[in-house]
Amino acid sequence: MAAPSRPVRTWLSDMDGVLVHEESAIPGAADFVNRLKERGRPFLLLTNNSIYTPRDLKARLARSGIEVPEEYIWTSALATAQFLDDQRPGGSAYVIGEAGLTTAMHEIGYILSEREPEYVVLGETRTYSFEAITTAIRLIENGARFIATNPDPTGPSAAGSIPATGSVAALITRATGISPYFVGKPNPLMMRSALNRIDAHSETTVMVGDRMETDVISGLEAGLRTILVLTGSTKPHQVERFPYRPTEVIESVADITPLIEQWYDEESEPVVDFTG
Repeated sequence: MAAPSRPVRTWLSDMDGVLVHEESAIPGAADFVNRLKERGRPFLLLTNNSIYTPRDLKARLARSGIEVPEEYIWTSALATAQFLDDQRPGGSAYVIGEAGLTTAMHEIGYILSEREPEYVVLGETRTYSFEAITTAIRLIENGARFIATNPDPTGPSAAGSIPATGSVAALITRATGISPYFVGKPNPLMMRSALNRIDAHSETTVMVGDRMETDVISGLEAGLRTILVLTGSTKPHQVERFPYRPTEVIESVADITPLIEQWYDEESEPVVDFTG
């Protein structure tokens, strides 16, 4: 890869398909994260998965041999909660999801209720309930605003693909005629909130991802340079099908590690102390 015309001072990276597959680290992922930490390079790990809290994800990564501070993990659940806090502080919502989403909603002071909530908020869970989906449909029919954490139609599991938030959102939309507002990738809103969280600028930030339809397009629309790794969702033969291209296409995150110093401007912002 050629050296970029502008320095790379901060990094955003997806998790599943870039750093890990389920509970196993992708070769080179730990070295990539460790190099960023050793050099004090600001970074944030992004995931559309709303099931887990950052603390859960920190522990999951640690089991894979990747050590990341909790505050350097940004989920679609956190981005959704921040969005709602900006829109209607102290509101109420009926939530379908797990701890990652419900915890984020409680932390912004939202009341979780099925009694005339202002919002229906749909996240990911491994145990979607027909009763909960029916309740969501009725609440939306009665005027609740429809929000979803992310549009991913499927998610990974050890046995193969499983239905995810986007698929269930489509079911609810079919029943109500109301489409949700998706906060997570590819909405550039999530990218902007991530940049703000680490005080980064789009012109000097790179997004690393494994999905053309979420990671790459959200990076492009937020003004970031993008790197597609081929260790996850998008396969090599699929790249040319899309009407847009990433800045770079590489085999894996292991190929990025040697370039962290080469692409960095030593006269840029102070480094980050990860030692605590």
